[in-house]
Formats: sequence, C-alpha cells, structure tokens
Amino acid sequence: MKLRLGMIGGGPGAFIGAVHRIAARIDDDYQLVCGAFSSDAAKSKAMGATLGLEETRTYGSYEELIAHELQLPEQQRAQVISIVTPNHLHFQPAKLALKNGFHVILDKPATFSLEEALALKAVMQASGKQLCLTHTYTGYPMVKEARRLVATGAIGKVRKIYVQYAQGWLSQLEEGTGNKQAAWRTDPSKSGIAGAMGDIGTHAFNLAEYVSGCSLSHLCADINTVVAGRQLDDDGAVLLKFEGGASGVLVATQIATGAENNIQVSIYGEKGGLEWQQNNANSLTVRWPDKPAETWRTGGSYTSSVATHNTRTPAGHPEGYLEAFANLYHNFALTIRAALANQTASAEALDYPGIEEGIRGMAFIEHVITSGKSDIKWTPFIID
Repeated sequence: MKLRLGMIGGGPGAFIGAVHRIAARIDDDYQLVCGAFSSDAAKSKAMGATLGLEETRTYGSYEELIAHELQLPEQQRAQVISIVTPNHLHFQPAKLALKNGFHVILDKPATFSLEEALALKAVMQASGKQLCLTHTYTGYPMVKEARRLVATGAIGKVRKIYVQYAQGWLSQLEEGTGNKQAAWRTDPSKSGIAGAMGDIGTHAFNLAEYVSGCSLSHLCADINTVVAGRQLDDDGAVLLKFEGGASGVLVATQIATGAENNIQVSIYGEKGGLEWQQNNANSLTVRWPDKPAETWRTGGSYTSSVATHNTRTPAGHPEGYLEAFANLYHNFALTIRAALANQTASAEALDYPGIEEGIRGMAFIEHVITSGKSDIKWTPFIID
C-alpha cells in the first residue's frame, strides 16, 4: 500500500523539491497526490500539471491544501505532508499539518528558531503523528555501519571527532546574480540567524553526534562572513566538547572555491578509528593500531543488518545521495505502516532523524552564533 503524499514547496527552480520527489519514488512507498508548490498560485498550478496531478488537488497555499484535503474521504486524502520550503516557512505548515492529522516530512533545519522547534515538538506529541527530518547523510549504509561499530564498542571509548563540510558555490556574491537558492539562504528573513552554519553546519553537527553517539556539551565558535556584501556567515569552525570526555572540531564553509559537496567525518577511539566521506560513500575506512587499515564496502556480506536494510544493490554498485535520501523516506513509510497495523516497526526502520534532532540542530545554530560573537571561550550547549 502506497502512502498518499502531499508536498508544500518544491516549485519551479527549487532543487530540494525534486530531490524529495525522487526519494519518495525510489522504493514505491508513496504516491504524490497533491501539492502547494509555490506561494504564486499560477506557478503552483503549472508545477502540478507538470507532475501530472489533478488540477483540483494543486493548491495556491498550504492552508488551502490542508483545508481541502480534510474535506476528502479518508481513503483519498493525503496521509503524509512533505515540507520543502525555505526555513522561515517550516513551522506554520508543519504545525497545521500535524494538528490536522497528517504525518510530516520536514527539510532541515527544522524551523526558523529553537523556540519554534520546541513548540513543534509539543504539537507533534499532542497530535500522535510522526515527523521525519531529512538529515540526508544519516541515510548512507556505511554511515549507519560506522554508527553501529562505535555503539558496539569496536573502536573503544570515543576520544576525538572531526567533521568537515566544505562547499565552494557561494565563494562569490551569487545572491546578487538572481540565483534563487543563494538568495534565500543568505537572507536572514528567510534563512534565520545563520547562513553556512544553518545550511550545512547543522548537517555536520548531526553527523558527528549520530555516528559517535556522543552528545555535545560545550562549543567555541569562530564565525566569518568572507564575501563582501553578504548578510550571513559563509564560513566557520567550531571546537567541540562532548559528554563523556570526547573533543572535536567542526568546519563548515561555503566559500572553499572549487570544493563540491564532500562532507566527511572521522571518529577515533581507544582501540581504533573510522573515516567516511561522501565522495567515496560506499567505503568506510576502519583503522587499527596494530594491523593494516580495513575498507568496508556497501553490500558486503560482512555488514550488519542496519547497513543491509539500507542497501538496495549488490556490492560494487554505487549508492549515493538520492538513495541515502530515499532511505529516510523508506524508513519513515515502514514506521507509519507499522503504526497503521498496530505494530512496532523494526529497529532498522525506526532509524531516521526526527524532532529531537531538529531541536538539537536549532540549538546548535543559536549557540554557534552566540559563541561567535562572544569573547568567552566555551559556551555551554543547553536546551531550555
């Protein structure tokens, strides 16, 4: 049974909307049945026609979408709403969808502010519905394998965590050239208080905590706006301290000229270390002090159930960004189907980011920006 999917945002020129739609289709878990793709009703209608939707179920606003879908028989209306708008348009649509009985898939970062993220958690808990946050990189099989190796003690107690996310696409003032993606990501009224640290720094932070199993306790940030005329940060580095004693470094920059999108994470423990990077996503390097390094590969017979569950093709067939994104959609669908059948989803299916990761991401943004403006060395990571 396919879940009926609605989409808010993702209209003409929106990169991430197309990614969400592809991810939803890969495993045939969803059928897109409705959408409010743009705040411009004509553009929304045009997008709906391009996607083959019924004209009556292509809407000019998210309020219209939710109100009209509720009037349809239960077996016809959307069950899941995917929200792929700029950051400032996350909270209200998600809140309205949850309150009216829809599950929500939400692009990261979760909301415009930490206050909104905390409020959204309360709405979700009251609704009894589920929320998936699309921190894509947690969907890679070898990232999940790395997390399992840490959790089972294979590398011993974690000591050091390095995570880096370097992009070069904003090395010039792209927001001044009509680039729609650059324009909203560098606009504080749409992006929030952070630029690079909100857009990609939250991914790096989430990946560090996800793989290591460690929770951040303190940070010390150096935040920069390098390109003249830009309103938000485009570069930064953060020293990290974690509960349990591990320390780390996070680098997130969008002005690394020529860099593509190679997010990478390294975790070092008392017994060994792990290294993964998106440019070679099918490989996980495992390092030991007394024997040669090992390369673990996606699809290998030796990988665990959590990696196997998130692998679609035999070993040697590259699985990348779209497949990782699809794993989040797939696991969310399995969880919803299990709930509809009054069952509990498997541990593998339940392994997707949700509102808690969203709250921690928003807290990271606020603490990083506060630290970057402060002369105090260490800022406690506290969520009120």
